Parts: sequence; C-alpha cells; structure tokens
Amino acid sequence: MHKNALKILQERGFVEWSSHNEELEKHFMENMVTGYVGFDPSADSLHVGNLVAIMGLAWLQRLGHRPVALAGGGTGRIGDPSGKSAERNLLAEDQILHNVSCIEKQLRHFLDFDCGENSALLVNNNEWLKKLNYIEFLRDIGKYFSVSFLVNREYVRSRVLDPDKSITYTELSYILLQAYDFNHLYNEYGCTLQMGGNDQQVNIIAGMDLAHKKSNGECYGMTFPLLLNAQGMKFGKSESGAVYLSQERTSVYKFYQFWINVDDRDLEKLYKLFTFRELDEIKALLEEHEKAPHLRKAQKDLAWEMTCRVHGEDAAARAKAASAVLFGETKIKDASSDVLETLAAEIPFAEAELSDEKTVTDFLVACGACESKGNAKKKIKEGGAYLNGEKLTDAGRKITGDDLLAGRFIQLNVGKKDFRLLRFK
Repeated sequence: MHKNALKILQERGFVEWSSHNEELEKHFMENMVTGYVGFDPSADSLHVGNLVAIMGLAWLQRLGHRPVALAGGGTGRIGDPSGKSAERNLLAEDQILHNVSCIEKQLRHFLDFDCGENSALLVNNNEWLKKLNYIEFLRDIGKYFSVSFLVNREYVRSRVLDPDKSITYTELSYILLQAYDFNHLYNEYGCTLQMGGNDQQVNIIAGMDLAHKKSNGECYGMTFPLLLNAQGMKFGKSESGAVYLSQERTSVYKFYQFWINVDDRDLEKLYKLFTFRELDEIKALLEEHEKAPHLRKAQKDLAWEMTCRVHGEDAAARAKAASAVLFGETKIKDASSDVLETLAAEIPFAEAELSDEKTVTDFLVACGACESKGNAKKKIKEGGAYLNGEKLTDAGRKITGDDLLAGRFIQLNVGKKDFRLLRFK
C-alpha cells in the first residue's frame, strides 16, 4: 500500500489546486503513481523559484511514488506564453541541449534516479516532438482543441486585444504540445499525474482531457501555489535578481546568505516546503527559535541544509565560515585560505604588493576604504580604521609578513562593517 501523497502534500502547503480530489486520493492509496513536472530549459540553471516544483517531485518519490522530470527541450524551442506579455527570444538547439544537461545535474541533488521501482526519470520532450508530422499532428491532436478554448485563455485574450502585444501562432500552439506530452507520458510510462505552477492549470487540464479522449486515460492534475514572501514579493528574488542553483550564476555564499536573510514569518512555510523534516520537528524548532529570534538559529539551520543539498557540505562550510567572519561571530585571523578566497569574491577586494616604502595608509587607499592618504590618516587618528579586526593607531605602520592571513591576505576596514580585503601578489 502506498502512502497518501495528496494529503501529505496538502499538509505541507504544496497544493493550490487538484483535480478530482477523492479519486486522486484513492489513486495514491492504491497505486504507485507516476507524476511529472515540466522544466523550462531557457537557462542553464534552475533557481530558487523552481524549488517548490522540485521538492514536490522529491516528496512524491519519498512517499513511494515515481517522479518524472520533463525537460522541455522541444517546447523550449517555442516558449510557454503562460503569464508572458511578449514572445521571448528562441534559443538554438545546441544551447537548449546544454541547458537540459545542466538542469539534470541539479535535479540529481533532490531526486534519486537509481532506487528501484520508483526511481526518478528525466525525459526530454524533444525526443518525441521532433518526430511529429505536421499534417498528422493537426489531424490526430488538433481536432481535440477548439479555437474558442485556446483564445479564451486569459494570457491569450489579453494579448489578442492589445495591438501592441499580439500573440503568434507558434505560442498559441504551445498548449497543444504540452497536452501531447501528457498523453505521450501516459502511454509510454503510465504517467497519470501532471504537476506544475498555478499558471499551468489550463495546460494541465488540456493534457488530462487529451489523454482521456485519445487514450482513454484517467489522469489527474495538481498545481503548486505561487510562493510569496512576507512582503508579498515573489520568493526567490534578491537585490541582484533571481537566486540560482548554479554557483556560476549565484555564488555559494550569496545562496547561503539568501536563506539567512529570510523573514521570520516565512520560516514555517519554507521548512514545510523545502525540507524533509516532520511537522512536529519543524514546530519544535520554530518554538526554540522564537525564544531568541535575534540569533537567527532557524535561518542558519535552513541555510546550512539548503546549501548542503545544492552545493555540497564542503562548499556550505566555506559559506558558513565566511558569513561568520563578516558578521563578527568568528575572528578573521582564524579564517582558512579557502574562506578568505570566498570572502574575496563577495566583498570589495584588491590586489597589492608588499613594499618597505608603503604604510597602512597606502593600503587603505588601494583597497578603496579611504579616498586619500590624508583621509586614511584622519580615520586612523579618530580610531575608526582596523587591520585584521584590530584598531589601527599608527598611520606610519608598515605591513609585514606577520600581518598576512593565510600568507597572502590582510583585511582592512573603516568602521565596523565596511570590510575590504587585500591579497598580496
């Protein structure tokens, strides 16, 4: 007997809408359900906004069911118009294939592709969509879709009525292709459930209907909520934009820091969605956090768990140690070379050469902490300049090998929070 995934996903906040609730609940209880989510390969990395869908699949597998991640290598060549106000630029096929490969690696941090009967599957819809014959597609698939059904979609109607936007036939055909995917997965893998963001509800229903009409399949749909933070903004954004799972796009430190900075009001929701912890454990953890919220223990715990999962424990440890240095929890003199290199990528940084002719004032200017040597001398005299966390008192002080951290670095700052790092060649 398989676990009732619908009930558990509802309890954890994954379900915004689901079709045929009673039938779907019974389906979960009596079968190993194969369910899929589509991922758009328009970039070479998924982002934090994709985590609800990813964890939805991960929970499905954890509960004894089989997850399928569909990379839209075929539909990605067209672009999903849902929620879009304009047609996007189309990518070359080699770029899409590269993006699919990158996404697969990221999904493997969450899904088990080699665990027996309910091993996760990664499929690329380009494999079957590229084989379609246009005339046959119109005859065998297009006949199930009325024009009124297509143009009554809100995102279609809004663009049809706006002469400055419009919508192309290419985009309009997307819903047929996504429905074809569901029907194909039903026939090929016995897939009976499609999940996706709430903006995918109509596309999912179209796929259910096509599988029923063409293949006599009893299929179901489920949508995830749009995740907003306590300020009402779409979750997964930072000041610099989307927070990606790729360290080439979002550094490990910035990824770690994103979770450190989440609002207390979002913690329960995020723990339920993004961890495998039991609800009782989450409740106890948050009750403990509320005793001293200023310590941000729950945020640190979440940041560690998420960074370990996405980037590995070693990278998470460096990000955690770098964060501890910047926030005064650890002395910079105790930082390892790896942690200092991490900091060099995150805070104002410069390179310099040691010289008997240069004093600390030269280096305060070189790293941008002070505008001029005169300004540097003034800051030192006022007691506001620091070397490796210790107050400077002598403007004529030279930097020696004994001052170097990990044999290469010094840290200078004016004021307690304006960190600057110098690496000597």
